[in-house]
Amino acid sequence: MTGLLFDLIKKTPGARVTTQSSDLHRRIDAIHFEDINWEKSYDKWKAYAQSKLANLLFTYELDRQFKAHNIDAIATAAHPGFAETNLSRHSGFVVKYLANKLLAQSAEMGSLPIVRAATEKDAKGGEYYGPTKMGGMRGYPELVKSNEASYNTQAAKHLWEVSEKLTGVHFDF
Repeated sequence: MTGLLFDLIKKTPGARVTTQSSDLHRRIDAIHFEDINWEKSYDKWKAYAQSKLANLLFTYELDRQFKAHNIDAIATAAHPGFAETNLSRHSGFVVKYLANKLLAQSAEMGSLPIVRAATEKDAKGGEYYGPTKMGGMRGYPELVKSNEASYNTQAAKHLWEVSEKLTGVHFDF
C-alpha cells in the first residue's frame, strides 16, 4: 500500500508512514529468504513472527530512504502488546480463553501504540512504540527497542528487493 501511495507521500510535507508490527518479531532472528512464503514447511507462529520482523525491516529501510533522498517524511512502527483480539480465535483453549482473560489487555489499549506512532508530535523516523509493562504485553505506549535482527541493513535491502519483485510495486525515490 505504501508503494501505491508513494507519489502522494513524496508530495506531502511532513508525511508519515506507520506500520503495525508485533513483539512476537522477537521469536525469529532472520528472514528466511530461501522459503520466504513458507511453502516448504509452514509454521503459523514462525511465519507470523517473520512477517512482523519484515514489517520492522521495511519501516527502518523506508525511513533510511526518506533521509537519503531528502524526502520530508518519516516512517514509524508500533506493536500492540498482548491484546484481546480475534487474532487468537484459532489459538486453542489456553490462549483464547485463559491467557486472553488473565494476561491480555483490551483491544482498545492495544490500538494505542499505533495511534501514538502515527500522531506523536515529536516522533522521529525509525521509532518503535509499544507497551512496556508485563514484558511488553500491557500498558500505555512508550518508545521501545526492537530486536537486533530488525536493524540489519543488509537484510532490509535484500527484503526490499525481494518484495518489489514479488509484488511488482517499485518505489521511485
